[in-house]
Amino acid sequence: MIKRLGFEKYSALYLWALFMVFFGLTKHGTFLTHATFKLVVQENIIIGVLALAFLVPLATGTFDLSIGTMMSMSLVVSAYLSKHDTMPPVAAMFVGIGACAVAGFLSGFFVVKLKVNSFIATLGMSQVITAFILHTSDQTITTAYPQSFMDLGAKEFLGLQRYVWFLLVLAIVIWFVFEHTPVGRYMFATGGNPEAARLAGVRTDRLVWGSLVASGVIGGFAGVIYSWKIGNYSSSVGPGYLFPAIAAVFFGASQLKGRANVWGTLIALYALAWGIKGLQLTFTNSKWIEPLFQGVSLLAAVSLASHKAVIKVRTRKGGKDAPVNVEEIPEGIPEPSTSTTAVL
Repeated sequence: MIKRLGFEKYSALYLWALFMVFFGLTKHGTFLTHATFKLVVQENIIIGVLALAFLVPLATGTFDLSIGTMMSMSLVVSAYLSKHDTMPPVAAMFVGIGACAVAGFLSGFFVVKLKVNSFIATLGMSQVITAFILHTSDQTITTAYPQSFMDLGAKEFLGLQRYVWFLLVLAIVIWFVFEHTPVGRYMFATGGNPEAARLAGVRTDRLVWGSLVASGVIGGFAGVIYSWKIGNYSSSVGPGYLFPAIAAVFFGASQLKGRANVWGTLIALYALAWGIKGLQLTFTNSKWIEPLFQGVSLLAAVSLASHKAVIKVRTRKGGKDAPVNVEEIPEGIPEPSTSTTAVL
């Protein structure tokens, strides 16, 4: 019965429906309203962008824990340059994103060339970026952007602010690359069995390196959205978005395809977001609700993904007993006798 209902593949949708029904009945005057809908959608756009930033390198079996600080760096660079009239805000925006691309390139160098574990490399990079941010400006930067710049993303289109549609466009682009291009297939091949992919001629190192650069750029774009939405900089911005983004990716990895995917990530993100909003409306003035729900969600998501073999721990290259997972490897790639375990 459970298999027929597709609970394993669509559990986030069932959870989402449960939240809508339960909180719709218990908080009917405030939960199922147009204002709440807009608030939930727009509040979680930045988390959604960062989740996609984390998803891109994850497809190659690489973890990028620096996405939150990438967002902060993009924001502080563009705010600082705009505040001091160094350059126009739009140009400053691209400089901030470019700085994140450079940081992603450096992370890729440590992971690919120096063979540093991606957890350690990106975690260390996040601390370096934090030091740069604090050196640049350890205080809040206010009124950094003119209203004309903020209107680029904050003006409404079809009833929602423009940056909501930017997230949708970004998701469609990443989905198309993942599901309908050779690059996407090779990325999942690299994440599923890097040694088999390498023996078949896939340039796995380039894909890992490029995915970290792309992750940095997308993380930097999250900072741009924050500048459109808030218009100020604070040193506390960025890292707090990391955990809900990762929870959405891992929960979404158990949805639809049984591996990390774009639409599963967004479905999981908003299923959790509506649950948080319902709890906030039920327990007013309780700041502990959101971090508690996010922490429990992350633990549950990782446990679910691990239990379903969506996430595995990579073993040392060439280990004789290393299991092989060749899902999503393009046709023609042989299965080697020894390899590494999939992270997807």
